[in-house]
Amino acid sequence: MNNQRPTTIMQNKPKFSAMLQTNAFQKSLHNAMGNPKEIQKFTAAITSVVSTNPQLEECEASTILSAALCGHALALPPSPQLGLYYMVPFKDRKNNRTVATFVLGYRGYNQLAIRSGQYKRLNVIEIKEGELLGWDPLTEEINVKFIDDDATREATETVGYYAYFRYVNGFEKAIYWTKDKMKQHAMKYSAGYANDVKKGTSFTFWAKDFDSMAKKTMLRQLISKWGVMSVEMQNAYIADGAVIDKDGNPESYSNDNMIEAEFGTSQPNDSEEIIQPQNQPQIDEDPYAGTPFADEPQSFSIDDLAE
Repeated sequence: MNNQRPTTIMQNKPKFSAMLQTNAFQKSLHNAMGNPKEIQKFTAAITSVVSTNPQLEECEASTILSAALCGHALALPPSPQLGLYYMVPFKDRKNNRTVATFVLGYRGYNQLAIRSGQYKRLNVIEIKEGELLGWDPLTEEINVKFIDDDATREATETVGYYAYFRYVNGFEKAIYWTKDKMKQHAMKYSAGYANDVKKGTSFTFWAKDFDSMAKKTMLRQLISKWGVMSVEMQNAYIADGAVIDKDGNPESYSNDNMIEAEFGTSQPNDSEEIIQPQNQPQIDEDPYAGTPFADEPQSFSIDDLAE
């Protein structure tokens, strides 16, 4: 009889879509947005994300809503296919609960940097075995010979990561990390990844797509230490990887208390991209533009979800 109790409890747990209709959640939505049409688009988008990722249903509904509202405040839509931010289930062992954390994608870092209007170029790329001819950490000069054939390059082992930006005023900065240094960083700051390495599992984003997480880390290191950070970017940086409380404040936890939930989560297949913005997007543009939830949706098919 006792073995059936946890299952019964899970079955009685209200779905997130139902929780969105409660007075408390509706009050939070109206306080954050006010515009009924905006609330409707937001509700449709976030419900779609949760419905396609059953693991998010395991999380406390309030943490899902708070993470999504954090993304909305940054004018970032929640679609995992866009890769701007993710709501990742984590086990809060200290409080014996599963929560959704706000995780900014490296495309999100790119988007927020573009909005500042300060960056002429911003890029991060993997360095493959045999490509690096030299790197001077003092002058930040790098000498590489890229593999010409894309298929061959894709199949070649990654040995490091290079990130670079140039302001519109000409100031530039670059960093290079070896893959070994990146692994040490991941092991130190991701208890889940350390557990994956120890057990030979692949539950975390680091284990599933190390290169994408590495590129995000490079941008985070580069921009936070030497880049221009708008108030919007600062807020995103602080919220990244945190549980957002009901008041919109990020709650930080130690690695000992938080571990990425041990089940598959929606994982992007980020690819490298070079951003050379010509026209800066306006903050008041519809954050759902280009998604099925825009005011005037563009043509959309299942093929658009392929990476």
